[in-house]
Amino acid sequence: MKVIVPPVSLVAPVILSGNTAVVLASETMPLVAITFAEILATSDLPGGVVNILTGKRAELIPHIAGHMDVNAIVDGAGNPEISTALQAGVAINLKRYAKHELAAADWFTAKVEDPYWILDTVEFKTAWHPIGL
Repeated sequence: MKVIVPPVSLVAPVILSGNTAVVLASETMPLVAITFAEILATSDLPGGVVNILTGKRAELIPHIAGHMDVNAIVDGAGNPEISTALQAGVAINLKRYAKHELAAADWFTAKVEDPYWILDTVEFKTAWHPIGL
């Protein structure tokens, strides 16, 4: 059985922590990500906060992993070849790397529902946080 990871499960913690996201849609089933992009386009979320790319992952991953303006990568693909390519790219400018277990996990476990996995990729000096009055 092939597991399809809804982009919202990976994107929501990223944007809620004050970051922007570049999402690679599935090569074989991109309709979920494309539909999510249409929802975002008609929402109140500012343009450019979530950027969804479609295409061949083998061509896109080296560029994203090696890009100097990308500060963290969350690997939700569940593919060892992709993980290796991403880890090789993050070493260039010491990006944060987090492998999310969502791709291989049961949807109804506490580990998958936990949004705090994003803490491994957040730079706390730039994260928005409320201060009590």
